[in-house]
Amino acid sequence: MLRHILLATSAVAVLTLPAMAQDAAAGDEAPAEAAAPAIDVTRDTVVATVNGTDITMGEVIAATSQLPAEYRQLPPDLLFDGMVSQLVQQQLLADTVDGDSPRVALSLANERRALLAAEAISAFLPEAVTDGVVQAAYDAKYSAENAQVEYDADHILVATEDEAKAVIERLNAGEDFADLARELSTDTGSGANGGDLGWFVPGMMVEPFANAVEAMEPGTISDPVQSQFGWHVIKLNDTRRQAPPPLDAVRAQIEGDLQQAAIQARLDELQAGADITRTEADAIDPAAIFDLDLLDD
Repeated sequence: MLRHILLATSAVAVLTLPAMAQDAAAGDEAPAEAAAPAIDVTRDTVVATVNGTDITMGEVIAATSQLPAEYRQLPPDLLFDGMVSQLVQQQLLADTVDGDSPRVALSLANERRALLAAEAISAFLPEAVTDGVVQAAYDAKYSAENAQVEYDADHILVATEDEAKAVIERLNAGEDFADLARELSTDTGSGANGGDLGWFVPGMMVEPFANAVEAMEPGTISDPVQSQFGWHVIKLNDTRRQAPPPLDAVRAQIEGDLQQAAIQARLDELQAGADITRTEADAIDPAAIFDLDLLDD
């Protein structure tokens, strides 16, 4: 959110930051030894003045902290000069507009509210989403009993129930499933492979097929199963529990889920103790949110 305030003039950022990166890439020579700082720097140290408006070191630090990582890797002297130049350019442009206009004031109020909300979140979130919490969530989600079951099955697809029953009769008489699949299955893709569907989870199949497979035992053949594709005769070969992904592969997703849950829990807590009133929904035309002219009234 802070980035929206300090780096709002994206056109200025385009002018300054890429040039900084290009200068860094071109500078193959070893940098000259920097002179010792002449003053003790604080956040209130003035680094530039534009038409009487001071730009402070604190503003430079805050703006720099919101840069993409690729820019924050630049040499400090180059980055410092570029950031000061960017803030100077922004101030030059800012001086050309009315900073007290309702539109600007309202936008700044929203940005301030969003920034404070982000600060509040950053204050409690690290303790809510620790490595231990992430590990516990991973263990719970990917425990053996929660692991999804995969199925290895073959099938023969035919047009009618009578044809499916005839297939089962031939199987019961000792004919080979794979041979019959090659001969009879209208699913030519799997049929050419003897009806082999490989390993799958039920959600990959149409519901009647998935339900039938889940009810079978390995080594058995189903009764005719109807789906929108026709009639299936299914042979279940084996089942297994899906191997859990490595923690590192799902860490970002787990952390994101935990963060959202922690934020929602905090909001629920705050709302429970807050005095909140809202104007009746039918008292305001919702389409008014698109009326930018109201900002200047």
